[in-house]
Amino acid sequence: MTVDRANTATILVAGEAAGEVLSCREGLSFWGGVDPDTGVIIDAHHPNRGAALAGRIVLMPTSRGSCSGSGVLLQLARDGHAPAALVFREDEDILTLGAMIAGRLFEAPVPVLRLPPPIFEDVARASHASIRNTELTYYDRSVALSPIDVETLELNDADRRALDGLDGAAPAVAMEVLCLMAAAQGARGFVDVSRAHIDGCILAHDANLDFAEKMDQMGAKTRIPTTINAISVDRENWQSQGVVPDFGRKASRLADAYVNMGARPTFTCAPYLLDDAPGGGEAIGWSESNAVIYANSVLGARTVKHPDYLDLFIAMTGRAPKTGVYLAENRIPRSEVHVLLPEAYDDALWPMLGWLAGTLSPSQIPVLTGLEATQPTQDDFKALCAAFGTTSAAPMLHVRGHTPEGELRPGDAAERFEVTPADLAQVWQDFNDAADKVDLVAIGSPHASLAECRRLAELMDGHHCDAGTDTILTVGRNVLSAATDDGTLERLQRAGVQIFPDICWCSITEPVFPSTAKVLMTNSGKYSHYAKGLTGRDVRFGSLADCARAARTGHAGQGLPDWLARPVP
Repeated sequence: MTVDRANTATILVAGEAAGEVLSCREGLSFWGGVDPDTGVIIDAHHPNRGAALAGRIVLMPTSRGSCSGSGVLLQLARDGHAPAALVFREDEDILTLGAMIAGRLFEAPVPVLRLPPPIFEDVARASHASIRNTELTYYDRSVALSPIDVETLELNDADRRALDGLDGAAPAVAMEVLCLMAAAQGARGFVDVSRAHIDGCILAHDANLDFAEKMDQMGAKTRIPTTINAISVDRENWQSQGVVPDFGRKASRLADAYVNMGARPTFTCAPYLLDDAPGGGEAIGWSESNAVIYANSVLGARTVKHPDYLDLFIAMTGRAPKTGVYLAENRIPRSEVHVLLPEAYDDALWPMLGWLAGTLSPSQIPVLTGLEATQPTQDDFKALCAAFGTTSAAPMLHVRGHTPEGELRPGDAAERFEVTPADLAQVWQDFNDAADKVDLVAIGSPHASLAECRRLAELMDGHHCDAGTDTILTVGRNVLSAATDDGTLERLQRAGVQIFPDICWCSITEPVFPSTAKVLMTNSGKYSHYAKGLTGRDVRFGSLADCARAARTGHAGQGLPDWLARPVP
């Protein structure tokens, strides 16, 4: 029997709950948007900022942002600060997976429902709701709930062997959760993937460590080539950097657990910068939102934005639910974002465009038009994709004239939006509401490429960082090695720039993050979005050249940059 998923009230994760309804009209990234210790929304850009999620029936259209949200939910569930239940209107994977793991491995279930739009909107107006068995109750109304059905999934012999426990306890857990996620996503079966990328290796909370070590102790092993995201310490040097020993040891144990399970110690959030990046049409199993969006959009590879923890299960089995953008029909743009370019611009354009495109297309894949005459670099695309991932749940975007699948066909895009120089100026102002004095320049979110390192070295040649301004660059090990070999590292260090491998700005903590810094400046749209909530510091934003100027002078400057301030002809 075929189930009409769009009009069925579905139990994604079973459980019972009751509580006050909190309706969020915008999606939320739990990582960077919710305090993992309290359950309070900390996303400075979210309309529900400051609201407490703990014990409430939380409604939102879907989640957005980082794949690491599943780990935040697990941490909240284990500590008793999770929502009583989560209710979505659209497909959602990240928090659903976190709830599955919380119940399956840690006996801390969080019920998750998906409701048809009319029922969702009705519940959003209620003050309280409850979930009992297969019934949702609010006001004096009740709605029958249908559990997901895994029995109709098409499994091969290896899938069934793992599911039946014949390969051991760890593969059985992996295949059970993969089947639940596949059924929740409406998949009929699985696709073979050639490689995986693990995202849940940041010690943002103890839940990530507990999960990884539990799976390692159960005998989990990867079956396909697997890379690892940035971690929370410079793995080889943290002992000399003032890192609290307990934190340093835990962060190292987390990284080591994944290496022990068979992953390569790449420790980068930009795996597409590695020498063996995936190719067009290749089915892969990646987590880390910016990496997924870049792989799909720029490389033409195929991967769903897999939640943390599911990435390990995919690496263990070489299988992923055959749904979403693994299917060609789901990679078609459903909205058009037409860009009216200013007369001139610099590299700050691309992260602002990504952030804006995500706000205009928060759940659907867009195609950006009006950029055909531009010449974006790999780093421009990196910045565009990373910023897009902070405001949109979509796993990819297209740029007509530049990305492999960027041609818009008649009837593809149901909605059309326009981005003007005035819109860009507004984003600039929103990103730059801090004081002029800059205490920290933060480059490398995602990890800086060799080209970015070389460009920063050129901008700093003959200069030295201001005595009151720390300038820190984060990179992957492969880029650090190349920068060492060609002399770029020595040039940067001579200028006073500090370079750290393995960690990135999404995972840096004090004392590597300077405790005295009150205002930071970055060229990253992603970090501009998350930094206030993650660090409590004020944020300035600009191009790489703007950041280098701030590093040299200690000041960001006032007002719009020249290219945004001049009138449009």
